[in-house]
Amino acid sequence: MLTKKDKYVVAVVGATGVVGNEMVEILEERNFPVERIVLLASERSEGKTLSFKGKEIPVNILNNDSFKGVDIALFSAGASRSLEFAPISAKSGAVVIDNSSAFRMDPEVPLVVPEVNPHAIKRHKGIIANPNCSTIQMVVALKPIHDAVRIRRIVVTTFQSTSGTGKKAMDELLEQTKALLNFQKVLCKVYPHQIAFNCLPHIDVFLDNGYTKEEMKLVNETRKIMEDDFIKITATTVRVPVFRGHSESVNIETEKKLTPNEARAILSAAPGVIVYDDPSRNIYPLPVDVSGKDEVYVGRIREDESIPNGLNLWIVSDNLRKGAALNAIQIAEYLIRE
Repeated sequence: MLTKKDKYVVAVVGATGVVGNEMVEILEERNFPVERIVLLASERSEGKTLSFKGKEIPVNILNNDSFKGVDIALFSAGASRSLEFAPISAKSGAVVIDNSSAFRMDPEVPLVVPEVNPHAIKRHKGIIANPNCSTIQMVVALKPIHDAVRIRRIVVTTFQSTSGTGKKAMDELLEQTKALLNFQKVLCKVYPHQIAFNCLPHIDVFLDNGYTKEEMKLVNETRKIMEDDFIKITATTVRVPVFRGHSESVNIETEKKLTPNEARAILSAAPGVIVYDDPSRNIYPLPVDVSGKDEVYVGRIREDESIPNGLNLWIVSDNLRKGAALNAIQIAEYLIRE
């Protein structure tokens, strides 16, 4: 358990990655009470430094002794690293908040979005899981509606940016775009097909049921976070040529009738949600507009005229912030507050 202090020793594992960088920046932005920050990464980052509160902090190589004296460890270094080092970190006395998929569906590990299920944090045994980026923004928007009229079914199609894959994918989008505009050959290294000026209905590996792992994450994580195994969910996840910000087309069927205006009222009062919805004035959420923003934006709220109790929503969020780094730090803020 975390001991109450005025300031905390915070480790960021995977500090030189896009999400790790974001974690360091948000810790400073939100003035998290950091006594000392420990930056950890693989051997590839040896010799690098990151700026924190006006000082250049060296990046250390992650090893079994990295967590001595650490109070909170923010992990964003991939599932294999988390499986290896998160238990070591927890055993040393730190509370781990893990951004990978390693522990999300472990029944002993809380899977938390603070606006949705903060009560689950108290059940932790040293490790708390941060959900998938596309799951986070969807449940932030849907949980208030679920509480009001109970959602029976969700059909979601995601339009996910290249930053969800990492810096190399963002670089690939940039290089392919430049190549195409200069009538040069496109090279595909990160993705199996060209991502520039294209859409790939393929995120993570394909499973035996024909869905991708990413699609099943949306299904299983949503049920766990919303604590309702009876919600029927189907997902299609698509990678699009956007650098930052995930978008989702979400169709829901509810037990009770909910009008678009009633949904807008519910969402306007919900924590972490901004209703941005006036199509007559071309107002609806766009990835370029939510980049760097903390909230989940919802627009295009309209009735599904094919069923009695249905709504369509367009949900957009910055996947590196609320979809990853910010959500983890909000969990840490809840930990030190409670």
